[in-house]
Amino acid sequence: MVDAFAGTWKLVDSSNFDDYMRSIGVDFATRQVASVIKPITIIEINGDTITLKTQSTFKSTEINFKLGVEFDETTADDRNVKSTVTLDGGKLVHVQKWNGQETKLVRELVDGKLILTLTHGNVECTRTYKKEA
Repeated sequence: MVDAFAGTWKLVDSSNFDDYMRSIGVDFATRQVASVIKPITIIEINGDTITLKTQSTFKSTEINFKLGVEFDETTADDRNVKSTVTLDGGKLVHVQKWNGQETKLVRELVDGKLILTLTHGNVECTRTYKKEA
C-alpha cells in the first residue's frame, strides 16, 4: 500500500550515482556536488494526491501527483520531463520521459528501508534511505 511510503527518509547509502547522472547528461560540476550531498526525501499522502519533496543543501524539489496520471516535472538537474508514477507490486514506479529518452525510478520498502533504484539504459544506481524517527 502506498501509505507505507509516507514519512521522512534520509539517504544513508548510494552506489553508482555518478555513472547514472553521467548517463542522463548531468554536467561534471553538478555531479561533483550531487554525489556528496545526503538529501532527505519527504513523502506525504493526502487522499489520492502524493507529494514527494527532496531537500538538500544543494537544491530542493517538490512534485505532486496522482498515481497513473501523467504530469510535467522539472528535475533537480533542470530536465523538463513527462512523468508518470504507478504502484506496481508494492513498488512506486516513476517513469520520466524527455527528448526520446526514458529513465525509471523505482522506490520499494525492504527491511524498513526505502530503496531507490534508478535506471537509464543499461546504467543502474541504488540509493538507500532510512526512515527518520
